[in-house]
Amino acid sequence: MTGADGGGGRRATAGRGSRALAKARGAAPGLRTFSGYRRQWLVKDLVAGVVLTTLLVPQGMAYAELAGLPAINGLYTSVLCLLAYAVLGPSRILVLGPDSSLGPMIAATVLPLAAAGGDSGRAVALASVLALLVGAVMVLASVAKLGFIADLISKPTMIGYMNGLALTILIGQLPKLCGFSTDADGLLGETSGFVRGLADGKAVPAAVAVGVGGVVLILVLQRWLPKVPAVLVMVLLAMAATPLFDLAARGVGLVGTLPTGFPPLTVPHLAWDDLAPLCAGAVGIALVSLADTISNASAFAARTGQEVQGNQEMRAIGAANLAAGLFQGFPVSTSGSRTAVAERAGARTQLTGVVGAVLIVVMLVLFPGLFRSLPQPALAAVVITAALSLADLTGAARLWQRRRTEFLLSVAAFLGVALLGVLPGIAVAVGLSILNVFRRAWWPYNTVLGRVPGLEGYHDVRSYPEAERLPGLVIHRFDAPLFFANAKAFRDEVLRLTHGEPPPRWVLVAAEPVTDVDTTAADVLEELRKALEARHIRLVFAELKDPVLAGLRRYGLTRSFGGDRFFPTVESAVTAFRAGTDAVWTAAGPPSGPGTDGDPPRADRA
Repeated sequence: MTGADGGGGRRATAGRGSRALAKARGAAPGLRTFSGYRRQWLVKDLVAGVVLTTLLVPQGMAYAELAGLPAINGLYTSVLCLLAYAVLGPSRILVLGPDSSLGPMIAATVLPLAAAGGDSGRAVALASVLALLVGAVMVLASVAKLGFIADLISKPTMIGYMNGLALTILIGQLPKLCGFSTDADGLLGETSGFVRGLADGKAVPAAVAVGVGGVVLILVLQRWLPKVPAVLVMVLLAMAATPLFDLAARGVGLVGTLPTGFPPLTVPHLAWDDLAPLCAGAVGIALVSLADTISNASAFAARTGQEVQGNQEMRAIGAANLAAGLFQGFPVSTSGSRTAVAERAGARTQLTGVVGAVLIVVMLVLFPGLFRSLPQPALAAVVITAALSLADLTGAARLWQRRRTEFLLSVAAFLGVALLGVLPGIAVAVGLSILNVFRRAWWPYNTVLGRVPGLEGYHDVRSYPEAERLPGLVIHRFDAPLFFANAKAFRDEVLRLTHGEPPPRWVLVAAEPVTDVDTTAADVLEELRKALEARHIRLVFAELKDPVLAGLRRYGLTRSFGGDRFFPTVESAVTAFRAGTDAVWTAAGPPSGPGTDGDPPRADRA
């Protein structure tokens, strides 16, 4: 008996252990990947990790300085976020790290708070707190399954935001590219400061040669030899040029020897007065990081046959930010360019990122002076080329050709970043996206329908001017839910359609696109019914969705209108109208309705 009990206990313990292991693998997808690791992947992951490191180091240092922080903190950040994502990230090859799109947002949040003390240590502490806050926002969003928040920024406004961000980064790096600095703030101030610096002769010719040459070299290699690590080649050539041309003596700033070793676990100090602005910055950074992560994850998942797991991605990015924040790091995001490099180098799993992190630590511990002769203008060249990759002028041109209103939204987002700053710019972008959604529901497309010989159904008379109509019947389609904001616009349009001579006997609403009717709209429909009946005009509906019709019943409209006002199809309503009249289909003149008289339809304007 004891033996049997002991066996059952062991089986129960084993069962609990296997369930715990399965639960751990579900919470940490990286463990699941490594538990099923294949030997043939090892060489490819190791090689890809070495190749990736050649990009991680210069970009990490450059993006740290873009964020207004010491270059070394970019390397600390890279190590921690790569290790955290390797354990918790659902994607096998997505690469995290300091990002060019987040750098200006971090600087805009941290530097005003750190400026009073002028202490780089305080800036690092604030940036670490910012990373912790971003991580907390991302983790909480994943728990609440709020991945859809990334959709708050529409493509046109994101294009404008990124174009404005690219210009802001470019202008901000030009003084460093030319070997001097400015105290200006904002795009206009930095532009003016750069022009004044050039006019005052502050530019260092050797720095200009290194910086401009670095930009040109990277762009040429990326264009004509995409498999060559352009950033690494430029960095190595710049470092070789330092002793060869004695750049330090010619006034070119160098990175110098980095601090040795790796920082200990550090809980950054925070003054309560700094919490509100840091929280505001964290929300904006989390939103941009989330949108960037989802888009990159979707693109690379499609190539590798994986599915995007938005909430797991948020949790993993949040954990990466928390890890970076505890080791003097700053907020991170996914990187499309670094992920593409890892993919081209043959990466199979997140071991590639682990190899990159280990190599950075080895460099910090054993070879801290490896990049001491790297010119500062070379780092500016790295940032400028990254900024150019953020810009999407082709996308803006497509918006101009396809939809002018969305092009104007893109321009407004661009101006928000350029004139107001990076953080207000993201608020402008989100606000414009939300307003655009509301605008489309507020002023939806609506039209009159007619019968087109040879085509089934009833069609927009703007698209088919030759469409036939029935005298005495107006078939009106309203392409939106009816709610408080557009109900009066619907009423006014219906009334306008009845002002002809003679007035119609029926106004038939082809209501299939109407997905909802709220209480305000219900009251407006009742008022409209009374106004039309006073003129002996019947308002009838066809193709109402069942939930919408059920709502009208709750509002009492089916009783006040009468059951004979609701038809299952437009055809059945037309048949009922013709049964009570002698109307025959006739060719129409110029279509009436909004958007005629030479104006484009409202949908085109939208």
